Amino acid sequence: MTQSISKMLLVLSAISAAIPVSAFAQGAKTGTSFVDNFDGIDQKTWYISDGWDNGDHQNCTWSKRQVAVHDGVLELTFEQRKAGKRDYACGEIQTKKRFGYGTYEARIKTAEGSGLNSAFFTYIGPTDKKPHDEIDFEVLGKDSAKVQVNQYISAKGGNEKQIDVAGGANAGFNDYAFIWEQGRLRYYLNGTLVQEVTDPTKIPVNEQKIFFSLWGTDTLTDWMGKFDYQGPAKMQIDRVAYTAPGEKCLFPESITCTVD
Repeated sequence: MTQSISKMLLVLSAISAAIPVSAFAQGAKTGTSFVDNFDGIDQKTWYISDGWDNGDHQNCTWSKRQVAVHDGVLELTFEQRKAGKRDYACGEIQTKKRFGYGTYEARIKTAEGSGLNSAFFTYIGPTDKKPHDEIDFEVLGKDSAKVQVNQYISAKGGNEKQIDVAGGANAGFNDYAFIWEQGRLRYYLNGTLVQEVTDPTKIPVNEQKIFFSLWGTDTLTDWMGKFDYQGPAKMQIDRVAYTAPGEKCLFPESITCTVD
């Protein structure tokens, strides 16, 4: 296991330990198909992380002040501001319900800046009395020309793949999607299949929550780059959707309209 992968395992295994139990009060409920164009923040759907951090690797504290909607776009921000134990504040939003097999889609413009991570992922873990399962899209601000896909199964990762994002993930909105099925997991970027996993030992099986987060680090330099604060940064999410198996075309641009 490389040093960077080892550090990522430590980072992501810390997520559930850091989140207050109250954040998971509705976690046992299973979500159904939905599209959110972010005309606002639906309090029945979303929980905004606020008042904690995920451990020593994270140099910011989650703050509800870093989560807002402007002109139909969800914005997560990172800025230098004393919050909790940290000198920086960052934003994260997560669903209150869990979702299983199906199609997950988001239209995103990522932040830029070495040491920052713009993430769209699903996750479940020990706080929910489940194994750590996860499916990831992550853009590291040190190189916004690529997106990393990865998945964790019972806290075991090491399935990273770097994918080129034409024009840069931070330069405009791009469509990220994955289709999660029993025995198959497919990742898409702007409608193009970029990774397919068919090894069942590398595909999660537990229902998970949907997350968007923007955070930074001072310590994970080999993975995320040396932290170099150049001012406030912003991750924007124009749309997110989950389509349950057997349903199609919840919105015209959905990948379910063209992919079986």
